[in-house]
Amino acid sequence: MSAAPLRFYYDVVCPYAYLASLQIDGFARRFGLEVERRPVLLGGLLRAFGAPDDPNRAMSPARTRHTHADIRRQGALHGRTLAVPESHPRRTLDAMRLVIAAPSERRTAVAASLFAAYWEQGRDVAAREVLATIAAAHGLDVAAIDAPEVKAELRARTDEAAAAGVFGVPTFAHGELRVWGQDRLGILEDGLRRGGRIPEGPPPTPRWIRSDPPPSVRFFHDFASPFSYLASTQIERVCAAAGATLEVVPILLGALFRSIGTADVPLFTMHPAKQAWVRRDLDDWAAHWGVALAFPSRFPIRSVLPLRVALLEPAATAAIYRAAWVDDLPVAEPEVLAGVLDRAGLPAADLIAQAEGDAAKAALRRNTEDAEAAGICGVPSFVVRRAGRPDAVLWGQDRLDLLAATLAGFDLPA
Repeated sequence: MSAAPLRFYYDVVCPYAYLASLQIDGFARRFGLEVERRPVLLGGLLRAFGAPDDPNRAMSPARTRHTHADIRRQGALHGRTLAVPESHPRRTLDAMRLVIAAPSERRTAVAASLFAAYWEQGRDVAAREVLATIAAAHGLDVAAIDAPEVKAELRARTDEAAAAGVFGVPTFAHGELRVWGQDRLGILEDGLRRGGRIPEGPPPTPRWIRSDPPPSVRFFHDFASPFSYLASTQIERVCAAAGATLEVVPILLGALFRSIGTADVPLFTMHPAKQAWVRRDLDDWAAHWGVALAFPSRFPIRSVLPLRVALLEPAATAAIYRAAWVDDLPVAEPEVLAGVLDRAGLPAADLIAQAEGDAAKAALRRNTEDAEAAGICGVPSFVVRRAGRPDAVLWGQDRLDLLAATLAGFDLPA
């Protein structure tokens, strides 16, 4: 097995980096790896790749609400009470310099205090008096952050990370393997295992016990989304494991995006490094779930007609997804869609004729309006209905683990 360290790049400005910092040591211990923490300045990475200093500013209000809820929920999943300060993102230049100024054996503890101050205590880590208090608690003098060598080291670490292709935090790296996101430790494990760098780990222990009655799930999707395709391959399994009722709800994602103020194709608005990561991330998740995926040669996919067909006949959903995201077929073309439906044993001519009717068009509009009313900002999204509790919305196929935990009994915060 590899003796190379598992590098962990972080900045205390990121709540997901905080959550990653709580998990990485346990992950590494499972496989006998040594963790090497790499403090960097996220703003410097963003500028290096031509991204805005605050990507959150481009978010629609619906997405901002969802992101803040997700931070609270992910925190609760890991036993922490996180809250997004109104002034987020706060400047962390001096805070990260304080980490650098600490002796190496104290850097992890200093970073932990800064993370907690920012995300749990609501303190402004850009304020000198706050940093002075934290520094004193660790036997440090806050004036150390002004030392030229400390400033130079933080700059050098950030530049080195950018040169290695690290465009955001948290990022994990082992040799040439790089994984971005605290919710992708499973992808990291896959990569380490494929490279023969780690042994088999013990199976996860169930953490939650569901109370009856079982919940229900509404799965909002659009064939235009590759992440909807990935979720579609797993959602029945996840719901069946919990005894949850599943309702599959097609929506027109482009219409939702236009209504809430999001770009029609968010992928095209990303800087090149992140676009490349998204494409790789899709392949990584497909391998993780053990399903085929081939990014279509015609993208974005026009999905209006296939969505209407799936609304009329949910049994067509899997066949259409496979045609679009595995077989690279132009499912927007009626004759191609008819062939897909025929091969699935469905009445193609009748379904396509009905899909062109006013009733199917109106039903798809209603589904899309229902999605917006529920606070959905993208697909796939899952609306969980639990007895005696408000509906909860989860977004993203990378939140299937959170969905599974919720269906199994995790008390999902609002």
